Amino acid sequence: MRSREALANWLLCAVLNPDTRSERFTFTSDPLGGDGIIYDSSSKESYQTEHVMVPKLRAGDARSIEALIVQAAKQKQEKGGKPYAEGKILIVLLDAGGGEWYPNRATRLLPATNFLEVWVVGLQFAQDGNYVYGVSKLEMLASGAPTWTVQIAATFDAWTVRRMQ
Repeated sequence: MRSREALANWLLCAVLNPDTRSERFTFTSDPLGGDGIIYDSSSKESYQTEHVMVPKLRAGDARSIEALIVQAAKQKQEKGGKPYAEGKILIVLLDAGGGEWYPNRATRLLPATNFLEVWVVGLQFAQDGNYVYGVSKLEMLASGAPTWTVQIAATFDAWTVRRMQ
């Protein structure tokens, strides 16, 4: 598991635990060499993760970040089809640097996949040594795609999770 994959897996656990008012989600490396496992200690279920990167936009690239997210998810789905994706959590690592994007719009554009869930994580900004990440689950609920921010203290010993929608 790469360090960026470990961070993304941790961010999922960081938003899921307060959302369930528990400390039931954790992550670990995958003994089979995958991108990591999210473990639910309450249900005793584990979920393999797959990660895909949306790199920084090149000069002159006019595609929307939502389109890039969808393209990355499609490419990962096509890598091995249903046998490859089924039951796994897909995490899109957003490094596009192209400004704002809209989780509801990305959710509407996302075609059906065999992944259990599709998440997007990305650094929003760093200020005074603090890092603020955005975490979105591409699932349309009545209130929109669930979205959180996670602010990590400069000392890396504390963080704050805030549900946006």
